[in-house]
Amino acid sequence: MLSQKDKRLIKAGIRIADSNIYEEDKIWARYSRDKVDIGEELAKVIRTLSKALPLGAPLRAFSIGSSAEPQFRLLENVFRSGLYLLDIDKHALDIVSERIRRQCTDHVSGIRGDYTCTFIEAGRTRRFLREKLHGRKANLITLHHSLYYCQRQMWPAIFRNLYRHILGSTAAIHAVLMASRSDSKQTTTWLYNHFAGKFFGCRNDQDLIQFSRQLKEDALFRRPQILTRTHRVKFFVDDFTKFMAVVWMILLYPGVHRYSAEQKEEITGYVYRNFWLKKRSLLQMQDHLVIYRGIGFKGLI
Repeated sequence: MLSQKDKRLIKAGIRIADSNIYEEDKIWARYSRDKVDIGEELAKVIRTLSKALPLGAPLRAFSIGSSAEPQFRLLENVFRSGLYLLDIDKHALDIVSERIRRQCTDHVSGIRGDYTCTFIEAGRTRRFLREKLHGRKANLITLHHSLYYCQRQMWPAIFRNLYRHILGSTAAIHAVLMASRSDSKQTTTWLYNHFAGKFFGCRNDQDLIQFSRQLKEDALFRRPQILTRTHRVKFFVDDFTKFMAVVWMILLYPGVHRYSAEQKEEITGYVYRNFWLKKRSLLQMQDHLVIYRGIGFKGLI
């Protein structure tokens, strides 16, 4: 039997579903190990590139869909010849623009746009290189959780166009995504597959590990190194509304799935009973994919 306090918290957890995705991601970034995990792997990629390139070589990076994340600081310090941040979210880019002005980081550029439209076609990709990247290819391309907003069947075309037209000759692509399958009911993957499956008949088909095997069968990707690794990321915050804000982000509400009032109540009640009352952390099995181009030794991952 739930107390009045329990019921009030559940109602608050339902209301927070309408929060901005940028605010939800800020909570996830602050109270999970996600950004630390990505930063550690990103540092390995940068170390590999640094060893492969001459000491004085100009370095440029292109970040897709992660413009206001903590990686900005690491990328800004390393890629002094150009850091380009592409995002569809104006609010995130406004934060970046303010930081660029305040810290005089003129080598950083924010670009607003939908990468799923830009890089799905070769002509648009070449035009983007010419008009937005000033014709200069990147030593690093990052897709940190941005592939969520792209249908799985679009991945091959997008990666081919990025590889052919945006990536430099000695360079890397680093992609990060939640694992698509998990038997553990404590994971973000299980939570998504359970509720999206129950209410919409959907399951997560965005599998980076499987995609890496598909890439290796593509003639274009026979020569580069294609490496993968899976890590476990832990999330907990001692505030139920903040906890639920992250759950709604994981369940892709409202951008992909619009759960009804009854469905939102069921989801919130489940999370409250199975996570909050037990003070149980939410776990994320996180896949990393790195594609190294023009590296004459085994790259780090």
